[in-house]
Amino acid sequence: MKKPFAITLDVGSSLANKTGSWRTERPVYRDLLPPCNEACPAGENVQAWLYEAEEGNGGYERAWRKLMEDNPLPAVMGRVCYHPCETACNRGTLDSAVGINAVEQFLGDEAIARGWTVTAGAAASGRRVLVVGAGPSGLSAAYHLARLGHDVTVRDAEEQAGGMMRFGIPRYRLPREILDAEIARIVDLGVTLELGTKVTDVLGAMRDEGFAAVFLAVGAHIGKRAYVPAGEAARILDAVTVLHSMEGEERPLLGRRVAVYGGGNTAMDVARTAKRLGAEEAVVVYRRTRDRMPAHDFEVEEAEEEGVRMKWLSTVKRAEPGVLTLERMELDENGFPQPTGEVEELRADALVLALGQESDLGLLEGVPGVEVDEGVVRVGPDFQTGHPGIFAGGDMVPAERTVTVAVGHGKKAARHVDAWLRGGAYEPRAKHPLASFEGLNTWYYTDAPRTMRPVLELARRRSTFEEVVGGLDETTALFEARRCLSCGNCFDCDNCFGVCPDNSVLKLEGADRDAAGRGYAFDYDYCKGCGICAAECPCGAIEMVPETV
Repeated sequence: MKKPFAITLDVGSSLANKTGSWRTERPVYRDLLPPCNEACPAGENVQAWLYEAEEGNGGYERAWRKLMEDNPLPAVMGRVCYHPCETACNRGTLDSAVGINAVEQFLGDEAIARGWTVTAGAAASGRRVLVVGAGPSGLSAAYHLARLGHDVTVRDAEEQAGGMMRFGIPRYRLPREILDAEIARIVDLGVTLELGTKVTDVLGAMRDEGFAAVFLAVGAHIGKRAYVPAGEAARILDAVTVLHSMEGEERPLLGRRVAVYGGGNTAMDVARTAKRLGAEEAVVVYRRTRDRMPAHDFEVEEAEEEGVRMKWLSTVKRAEPGVLTLERMELDENGFPQPTGEVEELRADALVLALGQESDLGLLEGVPGVEVDEGVVRVGPDFQTGHPGIFAGGDMVPAERTVTVAVGHGKKAARHVDAWLRGGAYEPRAKHPLASFEGLNTWYYTDAPRTMRPVLELARRRSTFEEVVGGLDETTALFEARRCLSCGNCFDCDNCFGVCPDNSVLKLEGADRDAAGRGYAFDYDYCKGCGICAAECPCGAIEMVPETV
């Protein structure tokens, strides 16, 4: 029986004639930068670990290990990160963003439950590095430096590690057993953790104790003050002190009516904490409007659900025992609040100031070359200060003050410290072009509504410090991981192989896969450059380029 013409290799057939000679364009596989990866301040390869997680139970550990290449605190980050990756996610244009943060939490919790561990990946370098501060940036730097083979000592003035993760984020957002488990994993790498040890002389530590480099990661633990005229018995506290005291044996006494002055996430945390401590009324006083509030929307929404009241366009003029005098504000044409002269009274047993935080930079006094500008330390692109061997990151350098940014600083700084110790310079790899939504063929993706994490019932939220937002289970985590569109990167869907009219797409197996790990290659002898493969690629991983002689 004669074979169909399109698939025969008989002499005289189209394939035997090598129809690639007709081509004016050729398809090429490409790797693009997924927008989730590009948006992650910690520099996670989000798409790569989601790809592993899509396999289910057999792939969860591989996904976690891929995650741990960049972030040593996934169970923490899955709870406290404000997930800019999801804001950037292309799937949000199709229906709703992939629940990246929820899958990250699931993987982090799985690792703790199953006892997964990591090991140092490099031989011992023989170099000692001092990390000052056991918050997210310091712990991240210590983790990466230890994996790079260095002897790392972390010193912190507090008696417990975690920095603002412990002393600034309430338990209802971050259970302490989760934080402790991830810190313990870092220590188990061989990192020396010295708590209750305040560093006051950086140069002395380098000179007398043999530290070849220092990474400074002093958190912003000092609450900013504002002048508020007050009567002698008026009770005024700062938010940092209130949240810090929640880790002690005695909880703060705030009274039945609490006012919080400020508009950031810390203000929300204090107001919600006050409600859980028994306050009948918690009011956030803010000088601007809701749309100008720096607190994240979900923080404000959760606070309002729990009964926190918002007092917009108001400032505190005076504090007397049991009562505050507020002045109404209005925004000028530039959006800045201006006083109106109109005043009102607000009954409050305590006023908590949540106006921002500063770092204690006393340890840098007398260190030549280090520049401090408006309360933060100037560093170069390599996170090195003006003094050789002294690096800094996290809250004490100019940047957004979040756990995610701090973790990213720790990783990046560790790579620069490692290169500096070895006499070189770290050069980050060039980034691929960004994968756009327009480059996807969304016809191939089915409707898949996002899975939301369970939320604790409101009555318990108002009266206990139980975790408010729960985690996904294996079924929902798998479903959420599989919602990823794999923007700009081949995921072995076989589409190009199936639609090619000339059978010029070759499937590669095992060791034959290309250097990028792809399972396909083009046979340009027979590819006519029709472009069907590029048009039908779901994730936009094929590009048509002009043919060259």
